[in-house]
Amino acid sequence: MPRAIVCVTNDLSTDNRVHRTCTVLRELGYEVLLVGRTLPGSLPLQRPYATKRLGLLCREGPLFYAEYNLRLFLLLLFKRASLIVANDLDTLLACFLAKGKRALVYDSHEFFTEVPELQSRAARKVWLSIERWIFPKLKHVSTVNGSIANAYRERYGVPVEVVRNIPMHRELGPLPSRKELQLPDDRFILILQGSGINVDRGGEEAVLAMKELPDALLLIIGGGDAWPVLERLVKEDRLEDRVRLLPRMPYEHMMQYTRNADLGLSLDKDTSLNYRYSLPNKLFDYFRAHIPALVSELPEVAGLVRRYEAGIVIPRVEPGLIAAEVRRLIPDHARREALRLRAIFAASELDGEREKEALKAFLQRVA
Repeated sequence: MPRAIVCVTNDLSTDNRVHRTCTVLRELGYEVLLVGRTLPGSLPLQRPYATKRLGLLCREGPLFYAEYNLRLFLLLLFKRASLIVANDLDTLLACFLAKGKRALVYDSHEFFTEVPELQSRAARKVWLSIERWIFPKLKHVSTVNGSIANAYRERYGVPVEVVRNIPMHRELGPLPSRKELQLPDDRFILILQGSGINVDRGGEEAVLAMKELPDALLLIIGGGDAWPVLERLVKEDRLEDRVRLLPRMPYEHMMQYTRNADLGLSLDKDTSLNYRYSLPNKLFDYFRAHIPALVSELPEVAGLVRRYEAGIVIPRVEPGLIAAEVRRLIPDHARREALRLRAIFAASELDGEREKEALKAFLQRVA
């Protein structure tokens, strides 16, 4: 049986795109090893394929990336495999150097060198130099949407496959009541979810909007760089009764909350090319939960919402604009039901199994 080694820098707990890749590789006859890292709060794993979490001395910054890539390089060098899958630029260097004659797939989950955390920093120059050196040599590249694919094609002249982050079908189980989740029955519930709720992703504005929404409840589920700021805003503005911050949790558990919400939020700002071209998983999760979305004016996200008329697009991410749209929506039950039905239709059209078949066809061509 051929072996594929799939590499990420996260702790493997919540990355559904990578889980889909591993699942497809198994269906294609590969023995799969998924490699990531361990963190103090890492959730237990139950996967139908092998996993390995590297324990590292450094958890962030340049030393983390250097240590991880060195450890990953050594692991790949001595592990049998016919295929290596590098997820994002922060794993690509080790995978490229260690691949030898083995096939290499590069799956870019975002426009990595354009993330806001790297702007105007020496770190961006380092990552950009790695990308410029390796990317033109790659034969098998995929990414999450057409905007990022076109940007890479223009920059490097390399064919890039588009495989969107539409979730595979997974049994979510019976829907618990709001009471079982300790949620109020008489409040309009908004939800913002994601493991990367960072700066410029709208979390702060969503919290501040709740000052004008006494009849609503905002759930924020996940984590990220902005989390300490969100905690501070909730405390400073005494919004504990209107905002709940919930930690990362297994997908099925998170979706219990999403399915009990009334409106999903996706509020990335147009502050970098990475955010401008983003198409986050959460949007597909909202539709799958049969709730509409309130989103920012970005080409991929807004384009999808407008195409299916399954939500609201705001021109700027501002607390007042968020609050105004929610206030208009809460009493308009006919509009709420229409948007909900459009979200259900969007979920049926945006078929995860169809996207899974596209991924399978792409990986078959690699073999």
